[in-house]
Amino acid sequence: MNRRTIVYVILLVSLTVGKALPRSSRDTEEKTGIGQRFSQLQESNFKAIAMIMFAQYAQGGTFGNAVKMAEDVTDLAKRCAAAARATPECLKPLDRIFLDTICREENLPGFTDCCAKKDPERNDCFLSLKNSSRGFVSPFERPNAEAACKNHSQHQHPLTGYFIYEVSRRHPFLYAPTILSVAIRYGEMMKNCCGSAQDPTHNAEECFRRQAPKVVKPVKEDGMRQEHTCGILKKFGERTLKAWKLAQISQKFPKADFATVSKLVTDIANMHKDCCRGDMLDCMRDREEILHYVCTNQDILSSKIKKCCEKPLLQRSECIVNAENDDKPAGLSPHVREFIEDKGICERFAQEKDAHLARFLYEYSRRHPEFSAQMLLRIGKGYEDLLSQCCRSGAPADCGSRGEGELKKHIYETESVMKTSCDIYKEKGDYYFQNELLMSFTKKMPQLTSAELIKFTKQMTTIGAKCCQLSQDKLLPCAEENLDLVLGEICRRHLTDPINPGVCHCCSSSYALRRPCMGKLEIDENYVPLSLTPGLFTFHEDLCTSEEEKLQHKKQEMLITLIKYKPQITPEQLAAVTAAFAAMREQCCKDADPEACFVQEGPELIKRSEKMLSA
Repeated sequence: MNRRTIVYVILLVSLTVGKALPRSSRDTEEKTGIGQRFSQLQESNFKAIAMIMFAQYAQGGTFGNAVKMAEDVTDLAKRCAAAARATPECLKPLDRIFLDTICREENLPGFTDCCAKKDPERNDCFLSLKNSSRGFVSPFERPNAEAACKNHSQHQHPLTGYFIYEVSRRHPFLYAPTILSVAIRYGEMMKNCCGSAQDPTHNAEECFRRQAPKVVKPVKEDGMRQEHTCGILKKFGERTLKAWKLAQISQKFPKADFATVSKLVTDIANMHKDCCRGDMLDCMRDREEILHYVCTNQDILSSKIKKCCEKPLLQRSECIVNAENDDKPAGLSPHVREFIEDKGICERFAQEKDAHLARFLYEYSRRHPEFSAQMLLRIGKGYEDLLSQCCRSGAPADCGSRGEGELKKHIYETESVMKTSCDIYKEKGDYYFQNELLMSFTKKMPQLTSAELIKFTKQMTTIGAKCCQLSQDKLLPCAEENLDLVLGEICRRHLTDPINPGVCHCCSSSYALRRPCMGKLEIDENYVPLSLTPGLFTFHEDLCTSEEEKLQHKKQEMLITLIKYKPQITPEQLAAVTAAFAAMREQCCKDADPEACFVQEGPELIKRSEKMLSA
């Protein structure tokens, strides 16, 4: 690593994102330019963000490429900031300067077509090349503890800079401050795990194993949330995104008036449009403006975010998202009967449909923090359908009153589903609860691989552990909103490699109804079961492992294969086959030669199981 790179990275990792971003790149770009941006962000922050931008735009470029381009842009910014009069180059929009820099770089393949276009088409072309698919960039392999600590002692700052580069190119849509906060955690982990290397009792490998998940957790969680939100925007459009955010914000800030909540909804929707397009500069500016507005208007929004607004900018957003909902205003009536009983309802619905529905969703959501945002959207959709029926000429006089009965029925059904799931979880525990989910989802989606089915059901089991211990008023928001993230991941998987028509329908028809739709899916009748080939079920001495987690994983893989072979298997048949397998395993693991025993007994078990399954 050359001296220029090392000096650059030392500056980079000393960053503190505390300065305000400019008000609006669209409104002030021509007036402020890159020099003013540099002055507002300060050199270390500007360089850090430049590094992330180049790594995210040019994912195939080397670390050296990213460092060189960031250095070139920073040199220009520094000159522009010091100049008495701005030159035409200094007045260029910042995104154009970034793209010009990439297009001038000779050692970056794959951008010829984009660089031949004019802005804004050139920017759109670059954004279309961003790829967050796993495998597009080779996996980031963690070195062994000894090598990592040696590298850290010799190249502490460059190592952190390289980490930022690697995270950025693998997550081209991830919010830059998230990457910066992860880099700080990474530096702390390296210091903690390598700092005591001289201590003979210190185990650096164990330290890395324990701390690494905490370091990457924000990347995984923020990345998943961002992909999820962008998936909703792309599939269901801005109207659905705004309705979802309206429900969430109305719950979090129940004292805020409708106009204030509507402003926040619009600003947040616009932010997500920029973030989902990959416009990281506008994304950052939008988010900072929203945080500034929220923290300077606490008196009309919430009494629960004071501590969040005192935190550094990097930590503020996550804190506000996770903050408790504010208390409902005193005297807020429990019902919203005026939306059914007022005589002018149909006229307002006809003249300003979306505004009327938005106000209903706002009023209902602020009264019901115990409901999930998805359930509130279903209630909003039910209200829209009710007015569509009842406002037609010739509708019966008691049409509106029927809606209340339907609403109570839906609330009861949703709460029953969650209660039943939690009862099963509490009775069976993690492993057996996951097995129940595996049986259900393998029948619904047999096209998924064993690894995918185990991963998705493991995530659902984790939700059970997290949410089923909560009080009744917090259970539904926790369970359904976390489950929605998993279902969103399944739907994104379906988009890249279609699963089956049932999943397609649930993922495409309605965001609000996605969870109930998935719940109602049964066996995929079009699926052709696996054939019983000699290698379909194999048994080896690794089944005798004393490591319970590994054994459970192997058993779950066999369970999935069994269901893919016999989707119509009954609980009684499954119990019989499971008992026969357990008996064989116990017998062979006691044998002097377990492998030979499995070779002999395995085929016999398969024959007996075939008879049980055909009975």
